[in-house]
Amino acid sequence: MTTASQVATHVTAADPAHPAIGAATSLLDAYTPGARFLATPTRTLLAHGVRAEVPHDERPLHERVAAALEAARAAGQPAPVVVGAVPFDHTAPAALAIPETVRTAPPLTADPLVALPAAAPDAADLTVRQVPEPAGYEAGVAAAVDRMWAGEFSKVVLARTLEVSSPEPLDVQGMLERLARRDPAGYTFALPTSEDRTLLGASPELLVSRRGGRVVANPLAGSTPRSADLAEDVRRAAALLESAKDLHEHAVVVDAVHQALAPHCSELTVPAKPTLIRTATMWHLSTTVTGTLASPATSALELACALHPTPAVCGTPTDLARRVIAETEPFDRGFFTGMVGWGDADGDGEWVVTIRCAEAEERSLRLYAGAGIVSASQPEAETAETAAKFRTFLSAVGASL
Repeated sequence: MTTASQVATHVTAADPAHPAIGAATSLLDAYTPGARFLATPTRTLLAHGVRAEVPHDERPLHERVAAALEAARAAGQPAPVVVGAVPFDHTAPAALAIPETVRTAPPLTADPLVALPAAAPDAADLTVRQVPEPAGYEAGVAAAVDRMWAGEFSKVVLARTLEVSSPEPLDVQGMLERLARRDPAGYTFALPTSEDRTLLGASPELLVSRRGGRVVANPLAGSTPRSADLAEDVRRAAALLESAKDLHEHAVVVDAVHQALAPHCSELTVPAKPTLIRTATMWHLSTTVTGTLASPATSALELACALHPTPAVCGTPTDLARRVIAETEPFDRGFFTGMVGWGDADGDGEWVVTIRCAEAEERSLRLYAGAGIVSASQPEAETAETAAKFRTFLSAVGASL
């Protein structure tokens, strides 16, 4: 019988290891900062070392990645995989690499040991600073709403951040454990973005995946905080399904996904109405778009680049929304609302929207959360929504607003 400790160290990302009890959680437990960890509903992946980094140049990103993967295969790596993160600004350098070794296992949800609780965060004298402060964020939302009523644009996603400082080095491994065990059915990641910085988080949103000729996208837009009271939680979920404001916001995103994928697919199925998905802290309107790829040469990353950024993280029209974001947000988004994921030399892969995330350095952490602003938005409600989204990560750190 295969045990967790016997999982191969050179397994392709499309060929999960034997589903032994503990196989997935052993990879989670084996993570250390500097490694690349990614857990999705289809697999758990842990990679070490760097065989090659994807260069930053004038070529489209998917072409650079394809060339790097082909070069790795030509150099003798039988099944190279690229893993990493792409920033919100598509002109900025990505943090993508072909690792030396890749270990995979079934998804965390297939491992009964994921139900065991992670250790609670150590008590620490953490300092939390809001950027911008709620009043400043609400002023930005109100100004955007005024511009929408004036007809300038129809939606923009505005974010705010929390700067968390610790007198002691942060426990990145512990934070990852708590994120993964709290929402094992989602997309949990910890990826180096520089020599001393780690991007980690637990996103609920699949941007796009490709396996063979099958394409899946799962846009989320329209959300409400969950409640600890069961009756109130159900009431909030039902209200979200009937909210004209949230249904409109969701429809804009689904239409954009449809329009971006249609040129690449011979067949595309888009449900007429959204459903609900839940995380530990939020309810989201969700639509699962499925399709058949028109050309086997189109990779998962090429599809992801065609989609990015969707109105769910930027707005519409896209170029104007980007300008409004740059004018309003007093920080650089970096990898927040970009994408993280993996891809192989055959074009298969999974790319996830980088939300519910933070960037960690030795003693500091920057958390991000955003809200979709439309003409019906209320500034106080959007501040409350971002505060609820922060809770996913704050609970993993042991901090609060």
